[in-house]
Amino acid sequence: MTAKFAFGSNYIADSEIRSRGRAVRPRDAATLIIVRNDGREPRILMGQRAAGHTFMPNKFVFPGGKVDVGDHRLRPPCDLHPAVMARLTRSCSATRARALAMAAIRETYEETGLVLGEPHTPTLRTRSPHWRDFLQYDVNPRLDELHLVARAITPPYRTRRFDARFFMADAELIQGDVHDRPQGSGELLQLHWVTVEDSESLELPAITRMVLSEVNRRLKEGHQPQDPGPFVHFRHGKYVFDEI
Repeated sequence: MTAKFAFGSNYIADSEIRSRGRAVRPRDAATLIIVRNDGREPRILMGQRAAGHTFMPNKFVFPGGKVDVGDHRLRPPCDLHPAVMARLTRSCSATRARALAMAAIRETYEETGLVLGEPHTPTLRTRSPHWRDFLQYDVNPRLDELHLVARAITPPYRTRRFDARFFMADAELIQGDVHDRPQGSGELLQLHWVTVEDSESLELPAITRMVLSEVNRRLKEGHQPQDPGPFVHFRHGKYVFDEI
């Protein structure tokens, strides 16, 4: 069955679509959309990128970032759901798919201070300084509760490009207290939980608006790990909308 995604013409619009010689190769990146269901409406965690950032300054985004070498080396006890793994491995290896999910959890911890995972399994050991900070809480990353929501590749004329996968997880995975305004590394400012409706008034990148539309659809209609999501990329001077 073909899924229908409500993008809206204003969601993906760029008057500067053009070619500037050889395109920069996109780097793997991952984002985590955490859904909190302890209020009248579901809320998601978002923060604002600082004005000095080269990539998307001042924009409100979900926590996330680039895949690190250490993300490839750890094998958590709770692996990706088979359906999510199958969807990811249409475009990459199982090791790379796992690393993307690991990066989403690690980057979320670094940017928000939130530890998402499983405290009742023997703690993993690693030389990665990024993961040592996370694992000091005796919590292992739990990948089986992550849903794959979307994928997007930055247009080829940008100086910085990312091949980003967007995962979604329930806030119940958070170990410890859940604060209304989490404190992380300072890379994301004004961290707070916001409803999808209220997020529309924030200064958002076009791709974030598209992903929010998909998240909103899933929250209203329900979703399963095998459900497809939008894949936005660029071909022959135009944006292309496929499924993952």
